[in-house]
Amino acid sequence: MDRKITLFVSNKNVLTWLSALCMIGSAVARILVVGTKGADAWSQIVLPVFACVLFALMVLEAGKEYFYKTAIPVWLIAIYFFFVFEAVDFQYMDTMITVLYAITLIFVAAMYTQITAEKTNLMWLLIPILLIPLGAVFYLHRSALLAMEYAGLFTGALSYDFLGNYKAMLPDTLMTLGLVLIIFAAKPHPVGQWYPTWGDRSDGRRIRTEPPLNQIVPYIMVNRNESDNKFETSFEITNVERYIRQKRREGMVSFGLIHVLLAAYCHSVAKYPKMNRFISGQKIFSHGTDLQFCMTVKKDMTTDSPETVIKVHLTPMDTAEDVYRKINEQVEIVKNTPLDSTLDNTAAAFALVPGVFLKFTVWVLKTLDYFGLIPRFLLEVSPFHGSVFFTSMGSLGIPPIYHHLYDFGNIPVFTSFGCKRRALEVQEDGSIVQRKYLDCKFTLDERIVDGFYYAAFFKYYKRLMLHPEVLDTPPEQVLRDID
Repeated sequence: MDRKITLFVSNKNVLTWLSALCMIGSAVARILVVGTKGADAWSQIVLPVFACVLFALMVLEAGKEYFYKTAIPVWLIAIYFFFVFEAVDFQYMDTMITVLYAITLIFVAAMYTQITAEKTNLMWLLIPILLIPLGAVFYLHRSALLAMEYAGLFTGALSYDFLGNYKAMLPDTLMTLGLVLIIFAAKPHPVGQWYPTWGDRSDGRRIRTEPPLNQIVPYIMVNRNESDNKFETSFEITNVERYIRQKRREGMVSFGLIHVLLAAYCHSVAKYPKMNRFISGQKIFSHGTDLQFCMTVKKDMTTDSPETVIKVHLTPMDTAEDVYRKINEQVEIVKNTPLDSTLDNTAAAFALVPGVFLKFTVWVLKTLDYFGLIPRFLLEVSPFHGSVFFTSMGSLGIPPIYHHLYDFGNIPVFTSFGCKRRALEVQEDGSIVQRKYLDCKFTLDERIVDGFYYAAFFKYYKRLMLHPEVLDTPPEQVLRDID
């Protein structure tokens, strides 16, 4: 199922710039004209000025992908209109009218939020809806309008009172005009493309159409390590070894099992996209086509050699050559430079924090991660966030292990593979042949998909490992996860 269509604005559109200029003009006019001081200055100057500037910056800098977030300054503007109404007319209005006015403002802001996020077929409704705050502007500044009757507007003899009232009306008029103009600048995103909306994370989109039981399960099984399943399988690698030798003859001198395993994993995700899901904040998300692979790398194969974690962004369309190139680029960076990667520097910075405060800092990070607010640069360096973690026990000369998942972060799959082994097998005709196998163990978060889906994925994965030559070309089709 394709993503719901959302709206966007282009900073190349004249109407977008006019809207932003109206907002900036409103902020400047309010600072110059409105003379409120004391506590009222926060609600009648600081609040609307901040909302206008924020709105202008959003439509110009982030209108392409994050136009829906302009709902934040719109809500602030609604709060401002309520404070102004209360300050001007509270002494003359009863409680019922004040409540109805507040409900109307909430309706306007809520409809703007809903329509800009996903209800693009109702976009035309925003025009009459935004006439409500425009009507509020005229009502709150009705004295300026009524002054036209006796101020000599049509005779050229404008009174000082009229000019003063008109100046007071200018900031609100510009602010409302900016909101109206942006509606004419907004356009729906192309069909079939996904763009973020409320509830999505910077590293994934929320899956909203899962069956109710699947949505409830993460609230019952809260932690990742109490929700994991263990799975062990063996790959027959006779053809894989032949394939590796061929690639090395073609110039990929360090091509090995990890590249084949990852390329096959990418191709399998192209057919089974739900394997790129994760759980965060008790919600199900998908990385989409961003397959984030994490792996621990040692600078040297010695016990005292430092280690770090690399994160490689793969896609379901990647071939074996693409995987080889991307992984080797990251590995070479680690091996050929001092241990001062972004991850190591970040860890060193946290290590400087005293123990008690460090515990509080980690709690803050977990809370931010729960609500999807953790900074993107931290997600990029975090070894706990990604799609799959591979570790090679074979390089250490030991069998694979079942590695635990991390309760912090969102990695749902941890894969460990060991040394190659030989096995003698009896054929149907009674002959005995020797084959080579690679044992792998997987720790899986059972909350992202059911057992049937996991089984189908691994069956397909094993078929690809039997025919690694198909990894030289991108998959014919990349399926998309549901919305």
